Amino acid sequence: MKENYQMIMEKEISRLSENEKPALLLQCCCAPCSSAVLERLKEHFKLTLYFYNPNIFPESEYKKRLEQFDALISYHDFDNIKMIPSIYEPEKFENSIRGLENEREGGLRCEKCFALRLNETARKAKEIGADYFCTTLSVSPHKNAELLNKIGLEAAKEYGVKYLQSDFKKKEGYKRSTEISRKLGLYRQNYCGCKYSIWFDNKND
Repeated sequence: MKENYQMIMEKEISRLSENEKPALLLQCCCAPCSSAVLERLKEHFKLTLYFYNPNIFPESEYKKRLEQFDALISYHDFDNIKMIPSIYEPEKFENSIRGLENEREGGLRCEKCFALRLNETARKAKEIGADYFCTTLSVSPHKNAELLNKIGLEAAKEYGVKYLQSDFKKKEGYKRSTEISRKLGLYRQNYCGCKYSIWFDNKND
C-alpha cells in the first residue's frame, strides 16, 4: 500500500511543541514551488531556505531562479524567513550523474540528482544545528514523492538529522503555488533545470 506522506507529515507536526518551533532547513528548487510549501510550514517551524541546485544549467538560469527569492521572502507572509547564501557547484552534479546523461527524464539520473541535493541539505542541516530538513521538490506533479522521501530518510540516518516526510502536491499544493506565483509575478521556468532535461524534451518534440 502506498504511503500517505501528507498524513505522515501532519502526524509529525501534531507532536511538535506549541511553545517553541523546531528549526527546519528547506531545500528549495525554485521560488514558485517554494511559495506554497512556505505557506504550509511557516506556522510550525523556524524556516531557513537553502537554494542548493547544482543541476541548474546554464549559470544565467541559476541566477535568474535565485533572484526570484527576493520577491518571495519579502512578501509579508514570509518576511521572517532566512536564506543561506547559495553555492553554485555544477561540477558536483556532473560527477554524480556521469554515465547517465542519456537516461530518460524521471529515471536514474534524476534519482542521483535528488540524492546529491538532499544529502547536501542534510549535511548543512547538521552543520547549522537544524532539527529537521526537507525539500520542496514533491510539490511538483512531475516528482516522485515516494522516491524523494526514501532518499531523505536515508540521508537523515547518515547525518543524524530528522527528515520531514511530505508530499506537498497534496491538498492542491501545486495549484496554490501557481496562485501565489501569479500574485507575486514570479518567473516560472519551463524545464526542470539540467541541460539533459532540455535535450530530452527536444528529442521528444
